[in-house]
Amino acid sequence: MDKKLQQTCQKLWGGRFTEDIDPDFNNLNSSINIDKRMYAEDIQGSTAYARALCKINLLSPKEMQAIIEAFKQIQDEWDSNKFIINNEDEDIHSANERRLSELIGSVAKKLHVGRSRNDQSITDTKLWLRKSIDKLVLRIKKCIEVFVTQAEQNVDVLMPGYTHLQRAQPIRWSQWLLSYAWYMKQDLEKLLEVRKRTNVLPLGSGAIAGNPFSIDRQFLATELGFDEITQNSMHAVGDRDFVAEFLFWSSLSAVHLSRFCEDLIIYSTQEFNFVKFADKYSTGSSLMPQKRNPDCMELIRGKTGTILGKCTGFMTTLKGIPSTYNKDLQEDKELLFSTYDTLYQMFYITEKALSTLQINKKNCENALTFNMLATDMAYYLVNKGVPFRESHHLIGKVVALSESYEIPISELTISQLKTVSEVFEDDVSRIWDFNSSVDQYRATGGTSLEAVQQQINNFRTWLNEFSFNK
Repeated sequence: MDKKLQQTCQKLWGGRFTEDIDPDFNNLNSSINIDKRMYAEDIQGSTAYARALCKINLLSPKEMQAIIEAFKQIQDEWDSNKFIINNEDEDIHSANERRLSELIGSVAKKLHVGRSRNDQSITDTKLWLRKSIDKLVLRIKKCIEVFVTQAEQNVDVLMPGYTHLQRAQPIRWSQWLLSYAWYMKQDLEKLLEVRKRTNVLPLGSGAIAGNPFSIDRQFLATELGFDEITQNSMHAVGDRDFVAEFLFWSSLSAVHLSRFCEDLIIYSTQEFNFVKFADKYSTGSSLMPQKRNPDCMELIRGKTGTILGKCTGFMTTLKGIPSTYNKDLQEDKELLFSTYDTLYQMFYITEKALSTLQINKKNCENALTFNMLATDMAYYLVNKGVPFRESHHLIGKVVALSESYEIPISELTISQLKTVSEVFEDDVSRIWDFNSSVDQYRATGGTSLEAVQQQINNFRTWLNEFSFNK
């Protein structure tokens, strides 16, 4: 037999073919350079399956032990970068099985009975994603801790709050920073929900119709740490919702990071100069010596678009395929792995850049203007018995009056204010205090010192008590 044809016949699916696979198609078909990342999960799943086969007497205890011991050696080879990938290794499953055959001979051929790469691959992917989610959860938690610490250390800093990127009302720096910590807390909680829905075992579903050997799927679930087992074999092998859900979750989390970075990019400009990034997270210009660029934030913002594109791309792949397994689904792992790697790095750099960020308290507070207290002026009238809608209208006239005189509203005289409303009295001057303005927002979630400190305390309690069941 021709050597190349012999290699084709040696593939897991090669028995019925009489021609060698085209080398260019073989390159397109091969996924080993991507899914080799799941070598440990593939070994983990195969070891559990060997135990399950032994339970139903399709493997003897001796055969099972030979398989398990051989897989330990294969694991060591991968761990030490000594595993040699051959040309016929189409994917991680065929690579591990080929090596198993080299180590223990014909016994290895018994392992795949009742199992398809369809249920094997999705099981490996779920095992990998579950492990990776656990790492990402801890990364996000650490990032939140830095946000809370920075908020606590700078709780006395006041700054303009912006809507429509226009100065709106005075707030605490910590209030702005904690707003993103709350986004991250939501992201973390949503990620744990993704993990829960991922942790359903498909192994034992075969290619499409199920397993004919009464394999104990609940035993497999227990061995592999899954909470449940799938209830329909066709759904099990064709389902990639967990991948899509992780990609969507990643997209939303990246958007939150991108918005945070956009704020800091603006605040770091010379026009604002509220913050300064450490040298280790900044770059310069190859032409302009004076430049100091916030590239750490810009890259996170830019990579968000890449993550969004991968999510959209995968959803487009899913929409076009019929039921159960199709080879299109092989694309899931490249998107999954790269998205995870990128997002993990984004959270890590956010954490490190924020932990070294310098806050310019003076510039933050110098950016406050008395016109930002127009709402406080409306509240002043409310406290005098004027309905809010009427007071809002009156203060609009006050603002217009100050603009006509080209002075801040705080410099209007009582006589000038009384041309708008007779309700104004000398005590209106008490509202021209930014600290008092900020500290009036004492309701839960507000920007007063008391309310912000309560947020910090709530975060500290949650961080100390946080745990999740793996």
